[in-house]
Amino acid sequence: MRHILMLSAALLVSAPASHAENVLEWLDTKIATAKKASLQAPADSAILLTLENKQSEMYPLPSPDGRYLLSLSHQHKQSWITRHYSENGDPANIVSNDPHALDSINWKSDGKVYYLSDRAGGLGLWEKISDGEGMQRRIQPLQGALTQPILLADESIIAVRLKAMNYKIKKTKSSKRDPFNNWEFTGFTSEIVRFNSNGSEKILAEGINPSLSPDGNSIVFSMQAGRSIHLFRINIDGSELIQITDARSIDVQPSWSRDGKWILFTSNRTSADLRKKGKSQWDIWAIGADGRNLTQITYDTARDGAPHMGSDGRIYFHSDRTISKAQLKAHQVKSAASHSFHIWSINWPTQAEK
Repeated sequence: MRHILMLSAALLVSAPASHAENVLEWLDTKIATAKKASLQAPADSAILLTLENKQSEMYPLPSPDGRYLLSLSHQHKQSWITRHYSENGDPANIVSNDPHALDSINWKSDGKVYYLSDRAGGLGLWEKISDGEGMQRRIQPLQGALTQPILLADESIIAVRLKAMNYKIKKTKSSKRDPFNNWEFTGFTSEIVRFNSNGSEKILAEGINPSLSPDGNSIVFSMQAGRSIHLFRINIDGSELIQITDARSIDVQPSWSRDGKWILFTSNRTSADLRKKGKSQWDIWAIGADGRNLTQITYDTARDGAPHMGSDGRIYFHSDRTISKAQLKAHQVKSAASHSFHIWSINWPTQAEK
């Protein structure tokens, strides 16, 4: 912009009076064009991966081998779990439309997934092949209002248990659940519980959004403190509770880098307004597992969330960023649903220490 103004000033000095008006018009056009280009320029280098006609795709989960992504898909009032090719984001198959699977599915191995279901008359954790076909096996029966389970190597389970609070919830239109928010459940508190394969259980901590470390020895999760929500780490046996973040912000949806050195998470710390949550900007951040080297990954006024790192080192997340005409054309889609979420990916930042 500065070089445009300097060049324009020089032309104004040297231009005949009869052409001064034309030069000013030219200058106004250049300034307007520069401003428009600046507003349309991408805030970061994120790449749109999934885009289906009038549909949302959220909560990306890369497979261990990196070939596929699971996502929660929405269209109108219907929801289901889709398996996508991570190379181009194209859908491969529907994995499940079980209501309990929508907030509980995860990878067991390259070809198998696990999820909560009450298909046998009672809640349990089940496994099936990710192509959506074949037999299904119940891993363990469970009880309670559970969500966000993690299957351990010995087939013990860590899950979030919701506990009703002692007051009546007023039914209002504003109580409709926001799909971006999977860390708050109106009228409930949450605790992280380990269910052992012998039927015993142990409460590990209060909290939400648990994620298992690559070595399988600890989890990172979010816990509320006043209006803020911080990240914590704890061993899977309940020992060594460690606080990782400490800011007047909401830090949620943590996951691990492949080498276990970094924790990715969703945060509104860029412009946190804890009293007016809708006014916050949500971005993807990373922090060392030791609580050092805080690094911002995405920069956009849209809502970026639910980050996970793939085997290729790229970070996958969902966002309700504006879809351009060029992106619609590239994905051969006529229109995107208003305020819809889609899966994006971005490289690990070069400024972060590996």
